[in-house]
Amino acid sequence: MSGAVILNMQNICKSFPGVKVLDQVNLDLKEGEVHALLGENGAGKSTLIKILGGIYSADNGKIYLGGEEVKMASVQEAQMRGIRIIHQEIVLVPYRSVAENIFLGRELKNKAGFLDKKQMHEQTGEIIREFGLDLSPDMLISELSIGMQQLVEIMKAVSTDARIIVMDEPTSSLSEHEVEFLFRTIRQLKEKKVGIIYISHKLPELYEIADRVTVLRDGHTIKTCAIPEVTSEELINMMVGRELTKYYIKTENPIGDISLEVRGLSCGKLFKDVNFYARYGEIIGFSGLIGAGRSEVMKTIFGILKKSGGSIYLDGEETDIRKPKDAIKAGIAYIPEDRKNEGLILINSVAFNMTLAALHEIIRGVRVDKNRRMDIVRHYVDAFSIKVTSGEQLVGNLSGGNQQKVVLGKWLARKPRVIILDEPTRGIDVGSKSEIYRIINELAGEGVSIILVSSELPEVINMCDRIYVMGEGRIKGEIGQAEFSQERIMDYAAGRETDDAEK
Repeated sequence: MSGAVILNMQNICKSFPGVKVLDQVNLDLKEGEVHALLGENGAGKSTLIKILGGIYSADNGKIYLGGEEVKMASVQEAQMRGIRIIHQEIVLVPYRSVAENIFLGRELKNKAGFLDKKQMHEQTGEIIREFGLDLSPDMLISELSIGMQQLVEIMKAVSTDARIIVMDEPTSSLSEHEVEFLFRTIRQLKEKKVGIIYISHKLPELYEIADRVTVLRDGHTIKTCAIPEVTSEELINMMVGRELTKYYIKTENPIGDISLEVRGLSCGKLFKDVNFYARYGEIIGFSGLIGAGRSEVMKTIFGILKKSGGSIYLDGEETDIRKPKDAIKAGIAYIPEDRKNEGLILINSVAFNMTLAALHEIIRGVRVDKNRRMDIVRHYVDAFSIKVTSGEQLVGNLSGGNQQKVVLGKWLARKPRVIILDEPTRGIDVGSKSEIYRIINELAGEGVSIILVSSELPEVINMCDRIYVMGEGRIKGEIGQAEFSQERIMDYAAGRETDDAEK
């Protein structure tokens, strides 16, 4: 990049009680540049960005904007200086409209001093049209999918004429089609000389959109280089500090009888007439565009949503699942897409969360068997290589990958026969992803039925035995392992069935 340097963070240090999170970290950004920031969960990326955004103050180090040293004393000051951060976790107001969220904190007013809702509606409509989205400015955020909420976050940041935009895992919940919109927007921002810091665990994206990359590991800057000068394998090795010889871990496991079968399952307008089956020892994938109904099907099987028709069979017998308690009793486990809000109680400990679904194992009369409780915790902490200081550490303080392992441990403590994994590696670093894949493969090898819902096509292609593709609330096709390809999956998802598929 030949643009002028607009941001320079020099020798940034930050410590929390007992932990040095950042140690002499350096990062610079040029105008019109996409600078990727890589590192495993816990490497220090989020802390560095929070210092830039005025959420934290650095213990040592300097920040320069356009050559001028600045102190980011608050979020408001960072925003005043043209810095916008799109966090991985959605921070929109759920029961406000898209337009109200876009202009939150900078509402437009008319001459009389009242809110100019009409003008905010019109300007939001213009932004939506630029993105090419099927979305109304009046829709409530709570009515949108996580992926669509992420796009609203991005539109909000773009609408503020920021000089520097930080995107933290912006595509973690987006479909392939929505990613195309995002990348087009990023290219438009580059033309306007906006600098973008891009955090992502999806390495192929970087080679399409980024100019340079900085890798952090254990709070240190490992290397900064131009994207064409480094391979994805080298980036992975820099992030994890070792060579990952095998990323996707999938062995040929014995396939048993049908464990779960769904016939004609429907849930109002969300999905209709869904039919599929899973076998013991098999990993089946569910792919499709966001909004296709995949998560809704899984929530209905687990009893979170109420079915409007159809039947669910376990081991050939029809099972009446009306609430999650029924599914749990039947031997079904569900790891949700939104682990922070639906899978964990963040203000409680690792031990509390990990044994929450197995209280029958640790309750003796009216007392908790603390020895049995810690035996369960130690088993899964060791088996899954979960990085914790102790079982009493707050789960909210763990990295995304370690949180996901805690959720897995919570459900495996019940010894389920069917495990539903909805976007299990969303927002997780490459090292933790490899660990999750290993766990999934081992569970299948032990005879557990695995249902893997994922928006990442390489994930379902490399990990699954069969793939069901959904679109518009229906299953559009089933693909066997010998026929796996990204093109075939997308043809089904978009309704473009090939001649072979029609046969």
